[in-house]
Amino acid sequence: MKCVLLCKTSCVIIYYMKTLNVAISDVEYTKFGITNNVLSFSDFVDIISKELMRENMETAITQADMCGISSMTMEDITSEVQAVRSNANMIFPT
Repeated sequence: MKCVLLCKTSCVIIYYMKTLNVAISDVEYTKFGITNNVLSFSDFVDIISKELMRENMETAITQADMCGISSMTMEDITSEVQAVRSNANMIFPT
């Protein structure tokens, strides 16, 4: 597909676009919330990225539960961070 882009300075940039066909199952189609059979590459990347972020968050939550740290308060986390920084400063003084 040929695409023409006009710049503010009246230059003409012609570039060619490729078409990529991706086959996915009905389950994936529904899982990703795709509503259109034709997507721009940017839209496709956004959809996949959001799902990967969601899956990674679920994994992080599961691991936090398994390690017993999911119930930590912000105060607990701040104390842990300060302790690590104090130890680092003792080992590597500035």
